[in-house]
Amino acid sequence: MLENNLKVYKSDKFDVEDTASLSLFLYPHSFFVFAKDQNQANIGIHHYQDFSWEKLEWLLGTDPLLRNDVPVKVYFHQKGFSLVPGALFQPGKEKEYLHFAQELAEDVVCFASGLDSNNLQVVSYIGQKLKKTLDARYSEVSLHHGSCSFLSYLFKERFNLIGQEILINYFKSHIYIAAFTDQDLSIFNIFEIAGKEDLLKYALITMDQLKYERNHVRISVFGATEKSGITEDWGKDYFQNFRLVNPHANQNYTHGFKHLKSENVLEAFWQYE
Repeated sequence: MLENNLKVYKSDKFDVEDTASLSLFLYPHSFFVFAKDQNQANIGIHHYQDFSWEKLEWLLGTDPLLRNDVPVKVYFHQKGFSLVPGALFQPGKEKEYLHFAQELAEDVVCFASGLDSNNLQVVSYIGQKLKKTLDARYSEVSLHHGSCSFLSYLFKERFNLIGQEILINYFKSHIYIAAFTDQDLSIFNIFEIAGKEDLLKYALITMDQLKYERNHVRISVFGATEKSGITEDWGKDYFQNFRLVNPHANQNYTHGFKHLKSENVLEAFWQYE
């Protein structure tokens, strides 16, 4: 049963009644629910480790955190998205922007999130059925593509980046890969991976595309776990300047959460807000 896949992290004084808002992160094979109090501090987190999006409707009615009718932000980590420069972005044309990335079914709902002082819009979509399910459950829902947290962090950090920079957010079956040239975003994409060798492959392809020099480029990896086998020693066999990093935090926690760090999920540190 699904419960066996559930990891619970909570404050020492957790009370579900204190939940003032929820942030939901739907990864390809896992699902995180962050419950926040009225001060935006995290008070409870549920992590479903073996998850498919079809199970969401059932969870909305059974998970005690999700049964709260509070404002909800939902982040979808999925392949279908487009980055549109803010100067070119026109609300209502989201479907057109997404058609450049992939074919879309007729019954989709599009949404966009502004980043970097609205200089960039991240456009994505979900099916109408899922949108109706969320709207039926919550009176206030905002939708975002899952990459928004990682991208918002990178834009915040851009002035600490060197001339040739590749930054990778690892989450088990997939990675986001970003490249900044002289502090400007040059490439951003999501890839499905089978293991750490694929992470290496996509880093090398990105370097080649941008004509980065292997001795000069810096590779930073977020989200590496012990299980992944991605270590600094491993990376330094291939790149002179390779590091594992955690983002600075914009997330606050009430007391507790001792074992949350083992998850090493980006949103435990930093969330798009």
